Amino acid sequence: MALVFELKSRCVGAGLAIAMLVSLTACAGRPTGVLLPIANAESIPGTSRVDMLVATTRKSSGNPGILFSGERGDAVTYTDLSVSIPPDAIRQPGSVQWPKSVPGNPATDFVALRADPMERSNVAAWTKRPRRGAAKRHVLVFVHGFNNKFEDAVFRFAQIVHDSGAEVAPVLFTWPSRGSVLAYGYDRESTNFSRNGLETLLRDLSKDPNVGEVTVLAHSMGNWLALESLRQMAIRDRRIAPKIKNVILAAPDVDMDLARAAFHDMGKDRPRLTLMVSGDDQALAVSRLVWGDSVRLGAIDPRIEPYRSELERENVAVLNLSSVKSEDALNHAKFASGDVVALLGRRLADGQPISDGQIGFGDRLVSTAAGAASTVATGAALAVAAPVALIDPQTRETYGEHLSNVGSGIRDTVGSTADLASAPMRAVAGSR
Repeated sequence: MALVFELKSRCVGAGLAIAMLVSLTACAGRPTGVLLPIANAESIPGTSRVDMLVATTRKSSGNPGILFSGERGDAVTYTDLSVSIPPDAIRQPGSVQWPKSVPGNPATDFVALRADPMERSNVAAWTKRPRRGAAKRHVLVFVHGFNNKFEDAVFRFAQIVHDSGAEVAPVLFTWPSRGSVLAYGYDRESTNFSRNGLETLLRDLSKDPNVGEVTVLAHSMGNWLALESLRQMAIRDRRIAPKIKNVILAAPDVDMDLARAAFHDMGKDRPRLTLMVSGDDQALAVSRLVWGDSVRLGAIDPRIEPYRSELERENVAVLNLSSVKSEDALNHAKFASGDVVALLGRRLADGQPISDGQIGFGDRLVSTAAGAASTVATGAALAVAAPVALIDPQTRETYGEHLSNVGSGIRDTVGSTADLASAPMRAVAGSR
């Protein structure tokens, strides 16, 4: 009961803050269909282009501007996709400029240039395409986290690739996330659903004669998918493919005990592991409550025991971002900031370990708001999302469905919280 009371108190405060936001934003959400390719976008001076291969276990949406939904598909689908990024002079590194309307403006927005279906058999032809850098491609595979629609993952990965400056062949693996703060359970099961798909992709890339090295970058819940797929590969093949050199675990929403087991099952010849942690990650703090006080790997303090000794024993490098400033209120997406990804790009290019060492990040790093949402999966935690549902269109669509699945007592609690949170908003609306 004390937790519910605390959640209700926080929601009231959130409602007041949201009331002020409403007066500025008028509850406007992002437009849909932002991936509809725009002709002649590359004619805009100063724009950049990121070509990526997308592999997904999502179901096709049937809409060329959306491409894939949050539902689960029957097989892994491949897409040859290109994104245009606006001139560096008008954007902060680490940021994604979303179109305010469709079609987007290439001079100011991230927009799609091409989205062509591809057969799995043609992946080797994609990796063979001429690019800067070595003849043998260094492939960067990105696995996104919880609460990501297809376009979220595409634009975020394009930002990471561009801002890192790394000479890599970018491959996005995107799994069925409904893009809602209330779909934590569905998203979590979707990572399990996608394990074979990611394992197959990594095995194909490792067998590709055009590929010299593979780095896996996973964020948040995507770390569970990455660890499970690599663990499966190690068990199935008695080793992880040697071409997979680096695995970067950014803010992993993974139980510490499960992570230990995965590290063990990968064997001694596993890739170099780098852990990105932040002690002020609020999304992982909520996830810990949801999972019954289970310690999340991405929220540990690597300087204290037993974690310090464990990480040393497992030869896991650490990038501690706890002191990094963030515009993201949840401090869950520091890995995507301009300076952090630039560091990753330099380290990957030089083949250096990706740990903080004596780099001294401190306050000079400024991160971006990545749109990460708190993780909510239980009836009590639905109270946290009540005020969010008032301004987030996707949350409004799913809130009622989730609320109907919890007990009447919790329903009453959440309902009263929503009333408290919405009261100041109604006052604002009435004053217009």
